[in-house]
Amino acid sequence: MLKGEKAIVVFSGGQDSTTCLFWALKNFKEVEVVTFNYNQRHSFEIECAKNIANELRVKHHILDMSLLNQLVPNALTRDDIEVKDGEEGGLPSTFVPGRNLLFLSFAGVLASQINAKHIITGVCETDFSGYPDCRDMFIKSLNVTLNLSMEEQFVIHTPLMWLNKAETWKLADDLDAMEYVRENTLTCYNGIPADGCGECPACHLRKKGLEEYLSEKGEL
Repeated sequence: MLKGEKAIVVFSGGQDSTTCLFWALKNFKEVEVVTFNYNQRHSFEIECAKNIANELRVKHHILDMSLLNQLVPNALTRDDIEVKDGEEGGLPSTFVPGRNLLFLSFAGVLASQINAKHIITGVCETDFSGYPDCRDMFIKSLNVTLNLSMEEQFVIHTPLMWLNKAETWKLADDLDAMEYVRENTLTCYNGIPADGCGECPACHLRKKGLEEYLSEKGEL
């Protein structure tokens, strides 16, 4: 699609961002990834991202965002806060206010330094867990803001925006990466790689999508 261009992927080492990385490697000539260390609940997330970047031979940037941990205590930044879904229309305890705003803004700054015009993120409005900063409207708005703020012509790509989890698994399969994504990524809120703990909301969503996709393929 854009083989002559350079892209940077906002990368956590999870299912969604790793699928986006494989998508980027197929569609761009040069790809780098950026991971944000905000003293998240499980430091293994950073190690998982490092391992995948090394295996796929992409340059990996790790940026210190520890201030985010200081500002917004929640279930992703504190061990003593329970991981749970939102109640009565409220946000889940895993929502980190401003996270994607900050991550994509810093990704834009980094992109300007490495001469990358394309920023890829795995946000999704279909299975977005109630996070307002995963919505298409937010991404489009921020894309305009980044370009105005830096006199750049960035394009923020969201390959998963309108996919449910079953369709995300299908995309990974279409990219010949399904088994790699299943075996090497960390989605679990309890820090268990691959199929995870099977109990937290992230694992439920991942497992449900996988079972739906495998059922559609006639493999379940």
